[in-house]
This record gives sequence, structure tokens and C-alpha cells, in this order.
Amino acid sequence: MTEGREREVINAFVAMSNELVDDYDVVDVLAQLTDYCAELLDISAAGLLLADGRGVLHLAASTSDRMHHLEMFQLQRDEGPCLDCFHDGQQVLVPDLAEAEERWPQFSAAAGDAGFRSVHAVPMLLTGNVLGALGLFGDQPGALDADDLALAQALLHVASVAIVNDRSATDRATVNSQLQKALTSRITVEQAKGVIAYAGDLSMDDAFAVLRRYARDHGIKLSVTASRVVDRDLKYELLIQHARAAAVLP
Repeated sequence: MTEGREREVINAFVAMSNELVDDYDVVDVLAQLTDYCAELLDISAAGLLLADGRGVLHLAASTSDRMHHLEMFQLQRDEGPCLDCFHDGQQVLVPDLAEAEERWPQFSAAAGDAGFRSVHAVPMLLTGNVLGALGLFGDQPGALDADDLALAQALLHVASVAIVNDRSATDRATVNSQLQKALTSRITVEQAKGVIAYAGDLSMDDAFAVLRRYARDHGIKLSVTASRVVDRDLKYELLIQHARAAAVLP
């Protein structure tokens, strides 16, 4: 590992660990997880699926709208590497998606259409429970080395602690409750993104950047900011103006 990359890895763990000290927002932590994976690993996009109390997977975080659509396709078709990873609790490594057409015909075609050529799925584990699966997608065929996979798993461990938020509260009922809370917050964030994107004629990626920047700069939880936008207690114009002043938008 080069000195520059080692510093980036350290900074990522420091940032995520610092989030857990204060009254953090789980949705923002999960978004950080996928962002750091895309920045630090030899991939182009990442998406995290979490299971609710019934074992049904939902999209919890993604690095882009392109990733969002593919993960949703995977869930709707009930086919793909992240689903297999979740059900088996094991990594699913596919250096070349062209070789997985028989295994996941619909998913492989959709991934190819989206420009992805490789995928590696890593399970989110906590005391024997599989909470979800992290999908790591590349634009070119190629395997992730052992260091990258270990780093992805370590980042997932930090995120799993963030979800439970009490290291002693690892029983399944408590985990399910915390997972449901995170998933509900994610739905609110998606609604707020839609409001901002439609009103400001923005992409969903830009809308999320607007929402996240306002929340961080004002010290407000991402989910709380989203809820205020959805409830119209916070005008979307203020968020867009703030984003432009902060050079998040042109």
C-alpha cells in the first residue's frame, strides 16, 4: 500500500469512527461507507442492501443514480450477486460479469447495459447475523485483491456498529429494530431527493449532494433535514442556494 493510499484509508476510518462518538445519523454513515469504498477500492461504484425484520432486502445506500437503478433492478428481479451473498453469508466474487450470464441472466444484462463489467459482493455480518450485502462494481473486468476485500469488510464492520449503536445490543430483535429505523430514514431521504431534483431540475445525484451538504454545514442530521424538506418546513430553495454558494452546484 502506498503512503498516499494508506493516509486515505486512515482518514476514512478516523472520519467514520468520529461519527460514532456524537449523535450520528445512520443514513449518512451508510452513505459514507459506499463513498469511501468507491474512493479507496479499485471499483467505480458501490451499493449497500440491508434486510428488514422479515429478511427482505432494501437499498440503504449507493454512490450514484446508475448504481441505485441497478441495485433496485436486482431486488425487483430477485436475482444477482448481492442477494446470493446475503442468503449464503459468503463473499461472491465475479471478476468478469460476462462469465455470469447463465447464473444471473437478467442481472448480467442489466449490469452490462449500465456499463459495469465486474462485481464483488461482501456480506455485512454482526455476531453471526447477516445484516445485508455490499456490492462493489467495476467498469472493467478484474479481480479485487485480498487487501481491498479486507478493507471493504472492515468498513462494513464499522457501519454495522453504527446500525446497532450499542455493542451489547446484538440480539436479533434489537438489530431488526435498528435496521428498520435506518431503512425508514432512507425512504425519507429518497423522498427529499425527489423533491429537490424535481423542483431544482437536478439529477438525483446532485439532489443528494445538495441535501447532504446543507445537513453537514448546519449540523443537522441528514434524515432530519430530509424530513423537514418533505414536510415543507425547510424550503428547497434554501438548500439549492446554499449548495451554489458552497460550489456544490454551478
